[in-house]
Amino acid sequence: MMKYLLLLLVLAVVFHMMGARRARPPEGRPAAPPPVPPRPTDIVSCAQCGLHMPQDEALPGRGGVFCSAAHRASYEAEHGGGA
Repeated sequence: MMKYLLLLLVLAVVFHMMGARRARPPEGRPAAPPPVPPRPTDIVSCAQCGLHMPQDEALPGRGGVFCSAAHRASYEAEHGGGA
């Protein structure tokens, strides 16, 4: 019975040492810096329907920005073409 306890103790120590070695970063190689998150983009709303969208997806027009070419044309037709 005693030799089984000794064997169990030796195995526990070996597995503990293997786990501790695996958890450490490799020596001699610096840790990589964390990735930089992307910058947030401005949110605008369509002048025709009010849909919110990122500014880089909006279509500029006379009277504001729009979510689609159809809304831009509809808005400009309703408001006399702008300026």
